[in-house]
Amino acid sequence: MSIQQPVYVAHLLPVLDTKLSELLRSLTPDEWQAQTVAKLWKVKDVAAHLLDSNIRILSILRDGYFGEQANIPSRQDLLDFLNGLNADWVKAMKRVSPSMLIFLLETTGKPFCDYLQQLPPSGPSLLSVEWAGETESKNWMEIAREYTEKWLHQQQIRDAVHKPGLMTRELFHPFIDIFMLALPHTFRNTPAETGTVVQLTISSDIGGSWHLLRIADKWVLSDPPSGTPATTITIDPDTAWKLFSKSLRPGDVHGKVGITGDPALGETALSMVSVMA
Repeated sequence: MSIQQPVYVAHLLPVLDTKLSELLRSLTPDEWQAQTVAKLWKVKDVAAHLLDSNIRILSILRDGYFGEQANIPSRQDLLDFLNGLNADWVKAMKRVSPSMLIFLLETTGKPFCDYLQQLPPSGPSLLSVEWAGETESKNWMEIAREYTEKWLHQQQIRDAVHKPGLMTRELFHPFIDIFMLALPHTFRNTPAETGTVVQLTISSDIGGSWHLLRIADKWVLSDPPSGTPATTITIDPDTAWKLFSKSLRPGDVHGKVGITGDPALGETALSMVSVMA
């Protein structure tokens, strides 16, 4: 058995930014106003949020400047605080033109990528990845989280305007591999006998299979087991990225998901959310 290894994606951040610039420069005025699966946001709003991420991460990690502080005693309070920050930014950016958005994204994208690429992967990050159950995270995990943010929001735009580009082995597989780091945390309160295995498969050649193993009093990601999993869940890539980012919920995907074995374990897997939402 081997525990899930770090997922190194710093080298892919500039690839995503190049594709984002090409995408945004190709959009028509109507496409900028297309509705995305992020129900409160149109394409331009999602692009504005990507700009906020560049600026916020550089401010916090590089400059040590956190800006607004808040008393956050619970997870819901944290969600409310983050949602408020996001909404305030997107509202303010309504007055900014698409051309200015592109300019600002390209201006901040390079220093964002350069900074994350020079961080020692095993060093401690100022930020923790809460959706993976971490109270302290290493730099590689923070970089991985930022990769999923850039991939996810660009894919939301592509999905809204029907332009492919990110559903490739090179770019999708590391995205979903990082999302799977939330599986042990998702199952933290789910009892099972030691040795129980849950297999979650994302179909097609851009996906793969991940295995969750019960050992002692916890769940861990592991190598493929020699025996038969207690439960196997199979999801197509397009459904997976929407489900695990909470754009779809388990009740929306039952006709698109295959579950064999213990249905309760399967339903738990479908409840995984690998973003702060």
